[in-house]
Amino acid sequence: MDKRMRIFIAGDSTAANCPPHEAPMMGWGQVAAECFTDKVEIINAAKGGRSSNSFIEEGLLEEIWEKISPGDYLFIQFGHNDQKDFGTEPWTTYPYYLTQYIDGAREHGALPVLLTSVQRRTFGEDGMIENSLGDYPASMKELADKKDVPLIDMWTKTKQLYESYGPDRSIELFTWFAPGENANYPDGIQDNTHFCETGAREVAMLVAQGIEELNLPLKAYIKEAIRNG
Repeated sequence: MDKRMRIFIAGDSTAANCPPHEAPMMGWGQVAAECFTDKVEIINAAKGGRSSNSFIEEGLLEEIWEKISPGDYLFIQFGHNDQKDFGTEPWTTYPYYLTQYIDGAREHGALPVLLTSVQRRTFGEDGMIENSLGDYPASMKELADKKDVPLIDMWTKTKQLYESYGPDRSIELFTWFAPGENANYPDGIQDNTHFCETGAREVAMLVAQGIEELNLPLKAYIKEAIRNG
């Protein structure tokens, strides 16, 4: 039997498998397998609240190194929590920690792929998304060039996605409920960062689109319906 292609995901809550009590909140990694044939296995190690440094400090990257094999992929997406006080600075410590993911993947014979952070739903008065992620996306792009790492620009792709929905309809992509509308959020919720199932699936398809654009060998395993979608 041919070895399955394996994608490990290191990231934060926007990619993570959300627990049942948060449903239908969902990270894109939770539904990424739907974009591929059964020849691809997703190992989603992304975890809510983690930055590029805290993911390492908590031993979560080490757990990936214990499992990853030559020929596997490591998708790396951090930035949201790097903005917090326990996180990193965009032009110094952020690329320093990201480099540990890149070099470690290569040492294990795996292929690292960088993904810029997804945008938050931050519409300006002009109906366009305003960047809330500072210099982190630009820093990651610079590092990708410097280290010759494939990069999927989710920061740009999600900006285009949200703007195509518009300021009002884009709430359909996120965890938004009125009080009493959802049992898991009895008091209601207006979350402009975390996706619902619809948003997670749309963003997972953008990741698949990025794989195709990069011409990664993985693209052969993207479902035809997704490729033609």
